[in-house]
Amino acid sequence: MIPEKSLVVYKNRPALVTERGEKLSISVLGGEQLRVREKDIEVIHPGPCTLAGLEQDTAAGDVRVTWELLAGTSVPLKDFAELVYGDYTPKTAWAAYLLLKDGLYFSGDSKAITGRTPAAVEMEAKKRTEKHRDALERDAFLERLKTGALQLPEDGRFLQDVEALAYGKTGKSRTLKDLDKSETPEEAHKLLLSTGCWTPQVNPHPARFGLSFASAKCPPGVPPLEEERQDLTRLRSFAIDNAWSDDPDDAVSIEGNCLYVHVADPTASIYPGSPADKEARGRGATLYLPEGASRMLAEEALSSYALGIADRSPALSFKMVLNQNGAIAETEIVRSWVKVTRLTYAQADQGATAPPDRPPGDPAAGADMAADLKALFAVAEGNEIRRRAAGAVFIDLPEVHITLSTGHVSIEPITAYRSADMVRECMLLAGEGAAQWALQRRLPFPYVCQEAGDLPDAPLPGMAGSYQLRRCMRPRSLSAKPGLHWGLGLDQYTQVTSPLRRYTDLLAHQQIRSFLRGETPLGEDEVLLRLAAGEAAAAAVVQAERASRAHWTAVYLSDKKDAEWEGIFMEKRGSRAVMLIPALGLETHVAMKEAIEPNETVTLILSSVKISAGEAIFILR
Repeated sequence: MIPEKSLVVYKNRPALVTERGEKLSISVLGGEQLRVREKDIEVIHPGPCTLAGLEQDTAAGDVRVTWELLAGTSVPLKDFAELVYGDYTPKTAWAAYLLLKDGLYFSGDSKAITGRTPAAVEMEAKKRTEKHRDALERDAFLERLKTGALQLPEDGRFLQDVEALAYGKTGKSRTLKDLDKSETPEEAHKLLLSTGCWTPQVNPHPARFGLSFASAKCPPGVPPLEEERQDLTRLRSFAIDNAWSDDPDDAVSIEGNCLYVHVADPTASIYPGSPADKEARGRGATLYLPEGASRMLAEEALSSYALGIADRSPALSFKMVLNQNGAIAETEIVRSWVKVTRLTYAQADQGATAPPDRPPGDPAAGADMAADLKALFAVAEGNEIRRRAAGAVFIDLPEVHITLSTGHVSIEPITAYRSADMVRECMLLAGEGAAQWALQRRLPFPYVCQEAGDLPDAPLPGMAGSYQLRRCMRPRSLSAKPGLHWGLGLDQYTQVTSPLRRYTDLLAHQQIRSFLRGETPLGEDEVLLRLAAGEAAAAAVVQAERASRAHWTAVYLSDKKDAEWEGIFMEKRGSRAVMLIPALGLETHVAMKEAIEPNETVTLILSSVKISAGEAIFILR
């Protein structure tokens, strides 16, 4: 039985037993009164005791002598106190307990205390010395940090926790906490920039979304040589893209009333569940950054499957037979060989009006190429008219291309080309045709749908109208069942033209190929699971690309304070105006000074830039 007024330990604090009962009443040093169970306390002196003066310094005892005496043997706390301090009183009992808990020379519990081995004491003493030295060094670092006198790169080791937070690898930072700053990635980024530990060239945003700057590693394999393919090299096929594109995965050609869309064929060797397939699913899409591309498929996929890289390319060709109204009457999908000419949008626009200078014998040369391009333009224009009649929504807002070269950021407006619209319409026809083809064969398939948005009765003209329409658009959805794609004006739609860049396209190709091979395709439930995984990964890619564009735009503007920019008024939100700066492809909000009409052009002045927030602040001139 524990006597009243005995000295006990409760949660490493000294306490006095004041009353016995079903539970013990104790008074903890400091005055707190508690009721506890016997098993929750430890008696270190039977009393009668008081807590007064308990924590006053105790005369130094014979610690080392006691340690040597207790080598290989053990004693209870009472004997231990007498050995160290020459007496067993409440005060020496508490001091002896603290000495035990200190753990340098002694181990065990109050019933059996023994001396630690010399090796263990030496190791612990060394550890404590190092810890003390580290604490002093950290205190000195914090002082240098506060006064702006960091010593780099030596002090960089103290900022590792800040870097981890800036990269999104952790949610905490001891350094930011010590500085009484919010523990956020943005605040961490700001500190790293202000100290010079990071330069503006560091882009932490992909890492924050769990993405790597490196491309996929699992090799996709090469096209099987024994696989039968239809020879379509007679067709003049054009892979048309931006001048900076280096992963062509679609091409177009035309023959009479048949539109062909040839698509890279990586599923010739990437089977469902293969290592390359799993890696692509985990990435969701290729990550395109000003720094370069982090590819969904390993780099080897380009040399094996990108169109127009070799003299002859393996493809999955979508042949759409068009009726008099330009709608798809029939779709056929075949494994093929194609001969592809790569063109930029500018070259395609020029090629449709005047035969380019081509070497003799080139199948894409001269008037034949011009005729094919003109026919493709006609098909595309007809399809756009058809979709407009079906209620499709067309949004035309300026876009820019951001590049990074030797640390220099450039932002260039993207020129609008007829051929870009032509390629878009051909890709939409391929998606529509593939969806119809899969639906007719009851093939579980990744369809893309979109519910109708709430359009204004009278949309504004110009850019303000496009901005207004964009805000009305609902997000697309992926499903294993077909449905209306309202924004495109299509009854059913899928995406099949970028299997090198998008996992959902790769999945669609796998389903098509399983059918063409006579194999059992994935079931609907499995298609949905893979769709969900690939789309979740792709969403992170979209967010990382958006955040990275904001970062590099801020870096580009960081030395342009007070520069003037042309802004176009989109709409009013509260007391602020939403402005679009075409030269930057940037939407910004500014305080309104006076009434402005939609589409009105104003002059904006760059007030400040926050690189860590990816933010530029403008004011009206």
